[in-house]
Amino acid sequence: MAKRKIIIMGAAGRDFHNFNTVFRDNSNYDVVCFTATQIPSIEQRTYPPELAGKLYPKGIPIYPESQLKELIEKYDVDEVVLAYSDLSYDYVMHRAAIVNAAGADFTLLGPKATMVESKKPLIAVCAVRTGCGKSQISRAIFRILRDKGFKVASIRHPMPYDRDLTTQICQRFASYDDLDKYNCTIEEREEYEPYIDMGGVVYAGVDYGEILKSAEKEADIIIWDGGNNDFPFYKPDLWITVADPHRAGHEVLYYPGEMNVRAADVVIINKVNTADRDSIDRVVDNIRAVNPNAEIMEAISEVKVENPEHIRGKRVIVIEDGPTVTHGGMGYGAGWIAARAYGVGEIVDPRPFAVGSIIDTFRKYTHLTNILPAMGYGKTQIKELEETINRSDVDAIVSGTPIDINRVLNVNKTIARVRYDVDKTTEEKLKSLVSKFLRSKGLSN
Repeated sequence: MAKRKIIIMGAAGRDFHNFNTVFRDNSNYDVVCFTATQIPSIEQRTYPPELAGKLYPKGIPIYPESQLKELIEKYDVDEVVLAYSDLSYDYVMHRAAIVNAAGADFTLLGPKATMVESKKPLIAVCAVRTGCGKSQISRAIFRILRDKGFKVASIRHPMPYDRDLTTQICQRFASYDDLDKYNCTIEEREEYEPYIDMGGVVYAGVDYGEILKSAEKEADIIIWDGGNNDFPFYKPDLWITVADPHRAGHEVLYYPGEMNVRAADVVIINKVNTADRDSIDRVVDNIRAVNPNAEIMEAISEVKVENPEHIRGKRVIVIEDGPTVTHGGMGYGAGWIAARAYGVGEIVDPRPFAVGSIIDTFRKYTHLTNILPAMGYGKTQIKELEETINRSDVDAIVSGTPIDINRVLNVNKTIARVRYDVDKTTEEKLKSLVSKFLRSKGLSN
């Protein structure tokens, strides 16, 4: 029987995980290539033989997704597997049409095929879109478990953006030196630094089977800290999905976010303190329509500015978390909300000062007008972000990215850092949720 020829469409994340769990060492398939999109400069690499396994001694090439139709024809492909996230249903079905018109089957792999089972209790925190605030929920749960005396490890959705994937098979982050060791991008730092700041440990990488084995050696309980709106790589004992009332309706319009709502044990509607009641109620109605058994929790995301005197009454540029405002579709984030709340004089349009790939980002994401996304996928783009800031005609910068951006940028403007976390009321709700979970697992708390 001839091998079934496969292309995996991805963005340096679930694509590699799906390959590792379903196709690696499976002689019924021939994965001819990956395609890559969504993240700049992640194509034109090779999935190396050290990760690809014995059936692929030369590794597997990675091409731009824009070449998909030609690749299907070139390799006489039987099946294309879509394996990335935060996609509108229109987007997904347009890709299906491209694939089917070229003669191949279009596939979405689900939990049964791709979830790895943990030997330790596992809590998964996912979302309906990127930028809902799932990481602040994950970190709050981390603190709660640690305060109860448990050893906790967080495993983060993959972001293997360095060109050498063999150095990223299993990464453990517990210090700032680890961030430098693995040449972390700004997006990676946004997820890892807050754990490091609170003395936590977070794992990431490419091979999530090996990553889980490492985390299980040092943890009593594991947290899956999801990326974008992807569903977990591991089978959860408690499945939490975070929704965003600032994008009401998206919880049933994006793949695979709706799946996260349908499968969740608990849906947390975050940011209720900055959203209108009609939008919150719309999210509640949508959750109840697709998952009437889910527990619904409302959460407050508290936004604070360090040294607010640096921005009060001033002309500022607002920097926001990159994924939230690019493929996440938000026109603003925590930085913009903080800038308005703390009384800046003017929020300045950053586009006239943009250089290099930052210009390209604004051309691609035309909804961005009064914020600057913290793009930093590699040293060149970090330098272009730095130059954009230094060229700007403003008094100060409001930084809504979760990291201390001064660690990676050398800028000539004062930067006021925005921090955001769950408030005390929400933390008490999460404590109750965690205690209930621990009792269900027979664990002392």
